Amino acid sequence: MTRLGLEEYFLGICDSVSKRGTCDRKLVGAVIVRDKMILSTGYNGSPRGMPHCSDVGCEIEGDHCIRTTHAEANALIQAARHGIKIDKAELFCTMVPCYSCAKLLVNAGICKVTAKEDYHASEKTKKLFKSVFIPLKICKS
Repeated sequence: MTRLGLEEYFLGICDSVSKRGTCDRKLVGAVIVRDKMILSTGYNGSPRGMPHCSDVGCEIEGDHCIRTTHAEANALIQAARHGIKIDKAELFCTMVPCYSCAKLLVNAGICKVTAKEDYHASEKTKKLFKSVFIPLKICKS
């Protein structure tokens, strides 16, 4: 048996985390890591105490479900709730973050992003990360 590399390991954990998601449109998982240690995880889901898409349906505006908080934002929120410093940490995620989440990640001090797959509307995210020197690796497109 071949031992997993760290990238594959953390992306696999992202897949597992995504299975906790509560929006049936897309299950997304995120893991924040520093020095090979997991600091926080997040998945897309409704705010605490609110109904889940999987129970009451999605709340669609435009082409997006606005009921849920994205996985990347939830990972940041979980770190903040528990007093975990994430400056200079890496983010692993199942897909390239949306532009709104990308701005949060920049301000939080994330230094590198590795995504399992691309996001159909990721051009602004890619430009943002490039302009602030945050490496973005997409494992498959």
